[in-house]
Amino acid sequence: MRRIVRRATRLLRQLGRAVKAELRAAVRRGPIRSGTVLYESFAGNGALCNPEALFRELLRASDLTNLRHIWVLDSLRAHRAIRAEYAGDPRVRFVRYRSLAYHRALATSQYLINNATFPPEFSKRDGQVYINTWHGTPLKQMGYDMPNGAMDSANTIRNFVAADYLLSQNSFMTEQMYEKAYKLRGIFNGLIIEEGYPRVDHQFLDQEHFLKSRADLESSGVDLGDRSIVLYAPTWKGDSFSNPEDDARQLLETVVSLQALLGDEQYVVLLKTHQIVHRYAAANPAFAKLLVPNDMPTNTILGLSSALITDYSSIFFDFLATDRPIIFYTPDVDEYSESRGTYFSPATLPGPVCSTLEELHAAIIEAGTDPQEQSARAGTRETWKERFVPNDDGLVSRRVIDVVFRGEHRDHRVLSIGDDSRTRVLLHLGGMRSNGITSSALYLLNFIDHTRYDVSVIFTRPLGAQQRANQARVDPRVRQFHRAGGMNGSKFSHLRRKLADRRQDASLHVDSPSQRRLWDDEWNRCFGQSRFDIVADFSGYTAFWAILLLHSPDARRSIWLHNDMSAEANRVIRGRRRMRRSLPAVFALYRGFDALVSVSPSLRELNRKALGTRFRLRDDQFAFARNIVDDEHVLKGMRADLRELQDHPIDVETGEIHVPEWASEMLTDDGSRWFVTVGRFSTEKNHARLLRAFALVHLEYPDSRLVIVGYGPLRAELERTVDALKLTGAAFIVGPYSNPFPIVAAADCFVLSSNYEGQPMALLEAAIIGMPIVSVDFESVHDALPGDEIHVVPQDDESLARGMRSFLRGEVTPATLDVDGYNRSAIEEFHAATGNARMVRKPSRESGVQQKAIPPGVSALD
Repeated sequence: MRRIVRRATRLLRQLGRAVKAELRAAVRRGPIRSGTVLYESFAGNGALCNPEALFRELLRASDLTNLRHIWVLDSLRAHRAIRAEYAGDPRVRFVRYRSLAYHRALATSQYLINNATFPPEFSKRDGQVYINTWHGTPLKQMGYDMPNGAMDSANTIRNFVAADYLLSQNSFMTEQMYEKAYKLRGIFNGLIIEEGYPRVDHQFLDQEHFLKSRADLESSGVDLGDRSIVLYAPTWKGDSFSNPEDDARQLLETVVSLQALLGDEQYVVLLKTHQIVHRYAAANPAFAKLLVPNDMPTNTILGLSSALITDYSSIFFDFLATDRPIIFYTPDVDEYSESRGTYFSPATLPGPVCSTLEELHAAIIEAGTDPQEQSARAGTRETWKERFVPNDDGLVSRRVIDVVFRGEHRDHRVLSIGDDSRTRVLLHLGGMRSNGITSSALYLLNFIDHTRYDVSVIFTRPLGAQQRANQARVDPRVRQFHRAGGMNGSKFSHLRRKLADRRQDASLHVDSPSQRRLWDDEWNRCFGQSRFDIVADFSGYTAFWAILLLHSPDARRSIWLHNDMSAEANRVIRGRRRMRRSLPAVFALYRGFDALVSVSPSLRELNRKALGTRFRLRDDQFAFARNIVDDEHVLKGMRADLRELQDHPIDVETGEIHVPEWASEMLTDDGSRWFVTVGRFSTEKNHARLLRAFALVHLEYPDSRLVIVGYGPLRAELERTVDALKLTGAAFIVGPYSNPFPIVAAADCFVLSSNYEGQPMALLEAAIIGMPIVSVDFESVHDALPGDEIHVVPQDDESLARGMRSFLRGEVTPATLDVDGYNRSAIEEFHAATGNARMVRKPSRESGVQQKAIPPGVSALD
């Protein structure tokens, strides 16, 4: 019964998801509603920040009364103040975040304004204008400057490259955050409006608005009296807060303790929490008299405040415009600097830096009573003010609206950072599992000339430990796009797409208007307005990615053939030819690519003969580019202690690494000689042949040993073969190991028994280590290494055993590889294969923010 209930529940959930997908697809087919503006702040956490300031200015604009306004809220039961304020205004309405009404508004509004990010399913449509305001000049490090920044920034970068406009408070934000930390230089094709921050307009209060705002604050339950406000506004510190509710209690203790030190006569300490913490604080009655309500603009509270206390929040940049004291309370500065980091050291900040409540109390008193202290700090604040809020004069919202809604670019700071003389390259890297393709891709990214290429990569957002470890190895100069979420479109469209794959129909994605829209939409969802000169499917194993890259605008397109692809299509995996349909679907798409890049000259000829005539491919499409090798990675890896490899099993009782018996034996000088191979436990690697050959060798040389390192579906079968051949204690099936090089280096001879290979990277890595190499014969082994470095034998058990005996008799010498010379040749082959020699872009001006004349845009008045 339970099984039936679970199955029914699962089916209902699937049905629910399908219905939602159909509804989202339906609303995306609706027309764009001219003059409609959608606002979203912090995923619907209120009418807040820059979007709120722009919203109010647009409502005041007498020439923009035609606009209709939609606010996104995370709950239509909460946020009563903003809903009550506009309850009678027919121009303003509200939708709940991620509801059907939300998706309809997101898909059909002409203008989209967000201070953070839209969700993964968002894809801007033609005719929409996206303004991303962001939410502050950064003090704490952002984007790729953060630890694990590429992972944490993926959806942010996706939103940025989709935007038509990004708002910037100052040149530091433009250069350090947008251009560098988020790697937008050369890839962002929209415009940056560097006119200050709309939300700061709220800080410029005349006497009437000052008194009204204090009254509004008191009516929310805060007891002000005639005391001066000291605002405590700390940041949210991300992963260091395992529980926001616990953090709220800690902040309460800080405010209560500080108020006790200051007394109740002159100052009132108020707390402004980060959005993530606010909901927990608002639910606790203890916060009632000191918590700033979320419905009041934070910058209005700044305009009311006599002093600001913060830690690493960008709020202090806004407060610079007031010329009032700023105090930094950072009791965890060392820990935070190590875990996240800041762009400015504490010693350079425009205010005293305190680590205890007593120091904080003293700093507040000095700021209010010591003229010398005020004068000394004022000079530093003025320098920071000139640098970081030079344009925040109370009229920023109006200037931003001039640019976006009135099309008035002249006399405003509207910047382009899309110019770059480098060739823009996009590489799809595959599934990021530990295999030869991933290693080859990572080596290429390390070796490629980044002064010549602006490199981006795309792969499915890594979830497993192995994929995340490989993602972390991507060269930090490379921009990463992580595909998260699924394609938009109806289930019927996706059914047609999948049936086309099964039929090997290579034209449907182009010939069918609905299918073409489906794929173009997915390209836009992943890459926004990004444009590339070269697009390459470096993996080359799935029709999905091949089709997606074929929808890249105006690029030279290549796909890599890492193997004898015809043989791969017939490879048996767990008793089935699992790629019998999927790979021919990829082959049928080859005609759309400019270059079909095999990874060796012999493999190019093999693939040309096997696939050229069958799939009507041109000879000039077939190219080759050998894989790059990273000798530093190999040599550094081999120096690790074999006894301390992180992938060894862990002793459950002690929690320490348990050194396997075979590893201990490899390090023992007992006269035994070890053969080693590294590769996936799959049919084409034919480790069973290696075991049978080794059994013959072991009869004659009982001190010989074999270790097979890898992972894959045939592990249990190989272990049974070891038992059947009575090789227990002499042959070992081990792995997976993220760093197999210490194992290879501890052995005496590398052996390869594959039925076929692409370019066998394992042989190149063995040559770097200086191993003697024995391999069976297959097409690409003969140009795997320059010269005659490999002892090649026929593909049968006895011949392989003979080759292994040759090593034991001293007849197989260590292989060598001139890595520098090899890599120089390989990278030139990459240039030739991708066509870069024929794609020289015009050089841009000197680096830095560049301003160029921009024709007026489409006006909201039209």
